[in-house]
Amino acid sequence: MFTLKEIAEQVSGEVLGNDETRITGINSLEQATEGEISFFANSRYREQAAKTKASALLVPQRLESFSGPQVMVPNPSLAYAKVAALFAPPVARHPGISDKAYIGKSALLGNHVSVYPFVHIGEGAKIGDEVILFPGVFVGDRARVGNRTILFPNVTVMHDCIIGCDVIIHAGCVIGADGFGFVREGSSNIKIPQLGIVQIDDHVEIGANSCIDRAALGKTWIRSGVKTDNLVQIAHNVWIGEDTVIVAQAAIGGSVQVGKQVVIGGQAAIGDHLEISDKAMIGSQAGVPKSISQGQMVSGSPAMPHRLWLKTSSLITRLPEFFARLRDLEKKLSNLESLFKKP
Repeated sequence: MFTLKEIAEQVSGEVLGNDETRITGINSLEQATEGEISFFANSRYREQAAKTKASALLVPQRLESFSGPQVMVPNPSLAYAKVAALFAPPVARHPGISDKAYIGKSALLGNHVSVYPFVHIGEGAKIGDEVILFPGVFVGDRARVGNRTILFPNVTVMHDCIIGCDVIIHAGCVIGADGFGFVREGSSNIKIPQLGIVQIDDHVEIGANSCIDRAALGKTWIRSGVKTDNLVQIAHNVWIGEDTVIVAQAAIGGSVQVGKQVVIGGQAAIGDHLEISDKAMIGSQAGVPKSISQGQMVSGSPAMPHRLWLKTSSLITRLPEFFARLRDLEKKLSNLESLFKKP
């Protein structure tokens, strides 16, 4: 439980009304009840804000239709995220190291680790302080997991891979599987040994059932602050720059260089050996066959400047109409030609 004054201090906001109002939780405008705080960030929800039963609101400016106390902040959505963190329950911890986990004899475990049953930690692996390893986690030989990192159920971290501090890897992810590397010999596909690693830096979050392949040589590198959604595929030798966001079902081909603060939309596919420069934005379902310059926004398949794609896509539904008109014009032109040919 927090007072509204304490919440305002956490989000650098200004309280309008009773700053001693006690807040016990956070909820949506429609579902909030007495004691809970909600947030108003879009004028589309003005009606819900007027009807909400929340005890207080996070708002960008005073909302006259709401009679309760308000916390005025520049960005209510950001403030919501920070306040929600205050009420979020802590991640469940197993008390110590389960006797049903396998720990390699040469593995090193830090202080206050939580190792659930059926975890495998390989020889020479290093597990940092306050790490949580849920059931079914596999940490391969010589792999490293940094302080306060959480590996949810059935996460696989293959041999020699490096996971930084304060990383969250959600259930079912595979870090360090072999990259998809083959060379043709006649009609056969000959496997190229994948001898590199995956390195994930600090403060990265990887969505459930994602795959990050180890490098053929060197490393596949996910830099600090990167956030990926569920079901993302990152191929061998890809480098992802700081604070990039990758949405669900996106696929990044081998040896792609992705810059800082890039946004990659859901189901986008990026071809091999391309460069996606800083702050570029790639729309959902885009097919990217060539490199993208800094700050450029692209959409469509093949990807093109976003505004051009909007114009192009709006014409697609009219193609049957255009085709019918073209056939009609061809018929009229043929009739005119027939008239001119007559003696």
